[in-house]
Amino acid sequence: MNKIYPDAKSALDGLAFDGMTIMAGGFGLCGIPENLITALRDTGAKDITAISNNAGVDDFGLGLLLQTRQIKKMVSSYVGENATFEKQYLNGELELEFNPQGTLAERIRAGGAGIPGFYTKTGVGTLVAEGKEHKYFSGETYIMETGLIADVSLVKAWKADKEGNLIYRKTARNFNPMMATAGKTTIVEVEEIVETGDLDPDHIHTAGIFVDRLVLGSFEKRIEKRTTRDA
Repeated sequence: MNKIYPDAKSALDGLAFDGMTIMAGGFGLCGIPENLITALRDTGAKDITAISNNAGVDDFGLGLLLQTRQIKKMVSSYVGENATFEKQYLNGELELEFNPQGTLAERIRAGGAGIPGFYTKTGVGTLVAEGKEHKYFSGETYIMETGLIADVSLVKAWKADKEGNLIYRKTARNFNPMMATAGKTTIVEVEEIVETGDLDPDHIHTAGIFVDRLVLGSFEKRIEKRTTRDA
């Protein structure tokens, strides 16, 4: 089975539809599937539920889909760098399901592992706990959180072989490995594709069994917030 597609647009062929749920890897702008996000924007699909740690910035990453109002709901942890997101949310134009960051990561991991729900102490006694089942274990209160899955997971990795085995680079790994397991279809963009067998099995982070489509991308790798000091 050939998993390699010539570009991000063709990798999305037949997968985008109105009302779809996506996962998009990344933390800030680090490790985001920037080519696939742009290609998804160009499909015109709307009413999207986007599961992602954050929403990019106004003119890059998932911010592009907010600009075109293709996202109906965000399931996120942090969205503080995106003025478009803030405006749409405060105007009642965008739904938001906030999650503590660790809870979001575990919800995605659980979804990929086939676990429909789990209990956590995080959020007990806060707005996060409202409307959720509470249960007591060893005298402590926990709330139930549900696992997450997506119609399509958009993932960024550093290197892949032709079978779709993946290696991520440093902090660009972030949410990508668990999202790769939690999509009904997983599309991955990478910086390099090598022959099957060229990757050391001990260094592979995501097994190719989870990867359906693979594309070689070119990357801007924009810096979200540049911090400098005088020499």
